[in-house]
Amino acid sequence: MPRRKSPAPARKLRRELTEDFADDFPDESDAPAGRRQRGVQLRFRWGLPKTKWSRIAAGAALALLAGLCFGALLLVRDSVMHDPRFFIQSASSIEIQGNVHLTRDELVNIFGEDVERNIFYVSLAQRRAHLQQLPWVEHATVMRLLPNRLRVSIVERTPVAFVRQGSQIGLVDASGVLLDMPQHGDAHYSFPVVTGIAAADPLSTRAARMKIFEQFTSDLDSSGEKISQKLSEVDLSNPEDVKALIPDDGKDVLVHFGDTDFLNRYRKFEEHLAEWRTQYPTLSSVDMRYERQVVLEMQPGTSGASAASVPTTPGAANSADVSTPTTAAKPAVKPPAKAHIKAAKKAPISKWKPAAKAKSHKVSAKAHPRVVHHATQGSHYHSSQVVHP
Repeated sequence: MPRRKSPAPARKLRRELTEDFADDFPDESDAPAGRRQRGVQLRFRWGLPKTKWSRIAAGAALALLAGLCFGALLLVRDSVMHDPRFFIQSASSIEIQGNVHLTRDELVNIFGEDVERNIFYVSLAQRRAHLQQLPWVEHATVMRLLPNRLRVSIVERTPVAFVRQGSQIGLVDASGVLLDMPQHGDAHYSFPVVTGIAAADPLSTRAARMKIFEQFTSDLDSSGEKISQKLSEVDLSNPEDVKALIPDDGKDVLVHFGDTDFLNRYRKFEEHLAEWRTQYPTLSSVDMRYERQVVLEMQPGTSGASAASVPTTPGAANSADVSTPTTAAKPAVKPPAKAHIKAAKKAPISKWKPAAKAKSHKVSAKAHPRVVHHATQGSHYHSSQVVHP
C-alpha cells in the first residue's frame, strides 16, 4: 500500500516561503497589484476625540500651548530689545564704505538719532532713502552687523562736466543731476563747462541735454583723440545746435556744430582754422552747419575786418578785400538767415575776379560783418562774399 503523507509539512513549507519572500518588493511599483491597492493605513493610538467635551478640552490645550509659545517669544524679544549688547554705542559703530567726495560726518549725520539706540529699532529702508536724497549719492545700502554695528555702502555719482549757473561753477553727472563742488579731497577734473542747464529745469530736461552732450563728446573722441578735452565751453541751450568754444592762440572761437556729424565738422574746422585766422584776424564765430559753405562772424566792437584770398583746394585762386570805416560798431548780431545763405549760393561766379585783379570794396558803416565761404560742387573754384543783415 502507498504510504500516506501528512499535510502538515506542506502547510509549513508554504508558510516559510511566504515569510521569505514577503519583503522582496522594495519598490511599490514591483509589488503585486493586490498589495499596491491596499495603501498605507495610519492608526492613532488614542484616536480622535469623540465627545463634545473631549474636543473642547483638546482645543483648550492647543490654545494654551500656542499662548505659552507666543509668551516665550515676547519674553525673548523684550530681553533682546533691552539688552545693552544690542545698543549702538557710538558713531564709531557705523561703518562707511565707498565715500570719496562726501565726508564721513555728512553720512553719519543721517544716523544721528540712532546712536545709543537698539539696533533692531533702526529702519534700514528709511536710512537708505535719506542717504539717496544726498545729491552725490547714486545708490546706498544699509546692513545690520550683530550685535551692535551698522554697515553703510554707497555708490557716488560720477561728474562728467562743469556747469555754470550765474556766477557759480558746479558739477553735473550724465543723468543731469547738479552737484556741488567737493570741499575736501584731492580730486582734480578736466571737463568743459556746460551751459544751457539750470536747476530750475526739470530733471528730465537736464537728462535729455546731458545725453546730447554725451553723444557730442563721444563722437569727437571716437577717433581715439581726446578732442573733447580741447573744448572750453559747450552750450546745450538749443538741442538742434550744439555750440562749443574752442581755444586758439589765447582766443576762443565759437563753433556751431548743429545736431549731427560732429567729428567731420570739427575736422573741417580744424583744417581751415589757420587759413581763416590769416584772412580774418578778428574771427569770433564759425558756423559749420551747412554742407557747402561756412559762415564766419567777426568779433563785436571791431573797427574793421579784412579778407585775403587763401585757396582751400588745389588750384583755387580768388580774393576779395573788405574794409569798414572806423565808426562805432554795433553789438553782435545773429548768424545770417537761410535766405542770405541761399542768396550767396546763387551769386554768379562771373562777378568774381582772380586775386591779381581784386579791387577794394567799401562797405557801409555797419561793423561786425559776416563772411560766407562757399564752393561750387565738382570744381576747384572758391569764392568769398560779404553778407550784411
